[in-house]
Amino acid sequence: MPPSASPPTTFGQLPPSRWPGERLGLPDEGPLSVGRVGRRMLGLLIDYALAMALAFAVFRYTFLDYNGFVVTGTYVLLQVLFIPTIGGSIGHRLVGLRVIPLAGGWVGPWRPIVRSVLLGLAFPALVWDSDQRGFHDKVAGTVLVRG
Repeated sequence: MPPSASPPTTFGQLPPSRWPGERLGLPDEGPLSVGRVGRRMLGLLIDYALAMALAFAVFRYTFLDYNGFVVTGTYVLLQVLFIPTIGGSIGHRLVGLRVIPLAGGWVGPWRPIVRSVLLGLAFPALVWDSDQRGFHDKVAGTVLVRG
């Protein structure tokens, strides 16, 4: 940037990141690097399978009686319970990911609630920024990292 130019004032004026998480001060690889798509998807599949199994066991559904609202509600509940207690959902932890707040410290109870309810709506997870953070993570002030 020329010395006379002013710094960027909007997101659209920022130069592209060299890796996801660079703008957040996170490393390119290793612990605390942004969790990549493959791990995220595998974690999501594990979590959704657990939610389906639990919902079917508790509500005695068969696959013919499948109710997406019950399964999604169970998924959201599992996220809300496990993110503040073990640092991520069961699927996250099995694939080596955890949810951390950008501000540091404990994720607390409100971030998992906001994040999980938005995630249950599905479309926020499909809207990502250059740091590979979904809308649900941006609103909750969290990031899904390796570690």
